[in-house]
Amino acid sequence: MENNSKIISSFYTKDTLNSEIWENHDDVENSKMKPEIRDGLLDIANEFITFLGFDIFVQDVTMTGSLANFNWSEFSDIDLHIIYDFKESGEEEELFRDLFNLKRTVFNSQHDITVKGYEVETYVQDMNEPHMSTGVYSVLYNEWLTQPKSEKVSIDTNEIESKSKQWMDMIDTLLEDLEDDSLPEGLEKIDKLKEKIKKYRSCGLERGGEYSNENLVFKFLRRNGYIQKLFDNKNELIDKTLSIQENLSR
Repeated sequence: MENNSKIISSFYTKDTLNSEIWENHDDVENSKMKPEIRDGLLDIANEFITFLGFDIFVQDVTMTGSLANFNWSEFSDIDLHIIYDFKESGEEEELFRDLFNLKRTVFNSQHDITVKGYEVETYVQDMNEPHMSTGVYSVLYNEWLTQPKSEKVSIDTNEIESKSKQWMDMIDTLLEDLEDDSLPEGLEKIDKLKEKIKKYRSCGLERGGEYSNENLVFKFLRRNGYIQKLFDNKNELIDKTLSIQENLSR
């Protein structure tokens, strides 16, 4: 319960930007990213771009998420986005999307990079992709693209906890039932539930933005480890599928 309360309290907005990341953190119109933070993020971005293994034209390098806004907390991470026009890939656009997503997963899993104690997550974002964030900063050009606004938000804590509990029960039930399923059936069920959660969050973002109940429920599930439980169990099933059992009769 204590951890749940801590997660719920993290959704409330602060009066200023994070002072570890921003100069003039109490005056958003004149705020700039601290030079040492910006230099560090550009180094990380360059390392990730090199890791991609392709000579791509980078439109921008941006930071988004709660640390580029007033809803930062101890659960925040730094979302570092490499902006690329996937149309430049021509007929191989979908191949490049899949490849870069895979590269992102591998890079983030192989590196434990933090800035001021906050984890850094890299991502290749299509320049044509709509983005719902109310705070976006160009690390490359050192300026706000979408300047966040300080506002007090009303959070329905009972609704968030209730809906989160429903999703948690659904996840627990699915994972318990996996023992009775074949491996392909188990993987399919996990993927369907992940897609259902994704659509639930997307609908909330489109209708109510970052502070919609649906998005806050998703953040609750991510911060209490339930989203990770789905990924971990899927990986375990994949490992079992690929493994060859030892023949003990030999």
